[in-house]
Amino acid sequence: MSIVVGALLYDVIAVRAGHRAGAWRTRLVEEVTTRPVDDPWLLATGAVAVVLGLWLLILAITPGLRRLLPLRAPEDSPELGAWLDRRGAALVLRDAAMRVPGISRARVRVGRHRVIARAEVGFRDMATVRDELSEALRKQCRQLALAHTPRLTIRLRHHTH
Repeated sequence: MSIVVGALLYDVIAVRAGHRAGAWRTRLVEEVTTRPVDDPWLLATGAVAVVLGLWLLILAITPGLRRLLPLRAPEDSPELGAWLDRRGAALVLRDAAMRVPGISRARVRVGRHRVIARAEVGFRDMATVRDELSEALRKQCRQLALAHTPRLTIRLRHHTH
């Protein structure tokens, strides 16, 4: 997409600088102006343009900073804002998971509303490990002081050699 936009921008700047328009652009203009309005090719192109425009509009009005998690503001200064990188939060939560006895390997993904933890249990009862892991991750989430408490999903499996 950015290559197409870059090529179009280059061509527009070249025309403004006094050069001729690219052959591809003049051909495209000829195609669009000589076809009837109800032509399927023209209608499909228009539909794609509308969908792309709507997508850009949605991106423009939705909040940014998708890779960041908002942190809880101190009570004495609610206008203060701070964020935590989702990858950093995942690493901290993975370290908390690895401290639970019985877990031999852990992977944690942190989304905007959910934490998904996958762990392999080398020994110990699965139910006990699940309870301890759940408590450890909830405790670590509280210590991270996230603005919104994420839902926690835990998937365990036995470690196979």
